[in-house]
Amino acid sequence: MYQLFCDSNSEIPYWFAEENGLKVVSMPYVLDNQEYYYDLGRNTDFKHFFQREREGSMPTTAALNVDNYIEIYEPTLKEGTDILMLSFSSALSGTHESLEKARLQLLEKYPERSFQVVNTLGISMGAGLLVYYATQLWKNGAGQDEIIKWVEDNRQRVHHWFTVNDLNHLKRGGRLSGAAAFMGTVLDIKPVITVNSEGKLVVFEKAKGRKKSLKALAEKFKEYAENPEEQLVVVLHGDAEEDGLYLAELIKEICSPKELWVNYVGPVIGTHCGPGTIGLLFMGKERIK
Repeated sequence: MYQLFCDSNSEIPYWFAEENGLKVVSMPYVLDNQEYYYDLGRNTDFKHFFQREREGSMPTTAALNVDNYIEIYEPTLKEGTDILMLSFSSALSGTHESLEKARLQLLEKYPERSFQVVNTLGISMGAGLLVYYATQLWKNGAGQDEIIKWVEDNRQRVHHWFTVNDLNHLKRGGRLSGAAAFMGTVLDIKPVITVNSEGKLVVFEKAKGRKKSLKALAEKFKEYAENPEEQLVVVLHGDAEEDGLYLAELIKEICSPKELWVNYVGPVIGTHCGPGTIGLLFMGKERIK
């Protein structure tokens, strides 16, 4: 018997985790000098978080340490249950080093147990899509090795496409130079951002103006999606529901996905991309190198 885990950076909705018995590692963030752990929307006041960003508050994120991870996972191993953890991309945070140290320490203490970690090479609902489908396999009785193989075989097929409304958040996070942020703001340039094959965020192209950037995301869906009528497609927004719904309508004009979710970007991801962020996540052709 084993327990499936993921982290809140997958942004899978809390109701999905609860309905399916999925355990979630909550990632921390700090807003106005108060630390929170993202609960996948159960009690999160998304509007307050993004409004505080608009008003000039600068939230931060923090990595869990080894002791944090041990405290999270040990009860499961102690009760005699193995662990399969689907983690967000190791290329985007140093917290994975702590996770690996905790895993090795716990296996020394519980050598009869299995504790495996799979790097999704994704973030937000890009990682969440893999969690979504892996959870279905798990609930249908799939073993750990079967799920690991499925995730490793399909993680390069998960597409992440984002655009942001304010380039200064990317600048503050070190993902864009100050000069580029300034010029982009003056010229109303909106970057189209993706996650590459290494699990890193890269600027793929640039669009002039908000509407063109949203249409660019829809074009990426048209170009890269495969069998969307059989899959879940997710639109995320940073307190920009109108734009999120606009993108959802553009997607519906291209095809009718089996499921189409329109949800908030969580505060941990929102710390780095800011209010007005729009994301589009789906399965398709292999992602760019």
